[in-house]
Amino acid sequence: MIIDHIGIIVRDIEKALSLFTEAFGVKQAQIKELPDVGLRIGYLEAENVDIELIEYLSEGESFGRSVMGSIAGLNHISFLEEDFEGTLDRCRSIGAKVKLGFPREGGKGLIAFLEEETTSGILMELLKK
Repeated sequence: MIIDHIGIIVRDIEKALSLFTEAFGVKQAQIKELPDVGLRIGYLEAENVDIELIEYLSEGESFGRSVMGSIAGLNHISFLEEDFEGTLDRCRSIGAKVKLGFPREGGKGLIAFLEEETTSGILMELLKK
């Protein structure tokens, strides 16, 4: 298992990027807007794991907000999966459910989020690059 990244919802992506890059020396990779799901994502590369800083493009409802919620802070953990379909099948076989609208293309590849009530309250994302 490889942890690809940790997702953090932020209120102000520019301030958050400054904190990580200037105070902690984390390398900024890029900023990507995903208007179809209402997100702006700042990608950071730490030595041992990538970090996604996630900002909503508006205060209104969006697909991204419906998946990840509105609360700022640590949001999800993403697992890089070579056997994406096999892992989804194994998750389903032990009772985990895939959120409505997934799998779909995300900012880094094919993704699927799992329903938190079926994963002990943890928002998990599977990723295939």
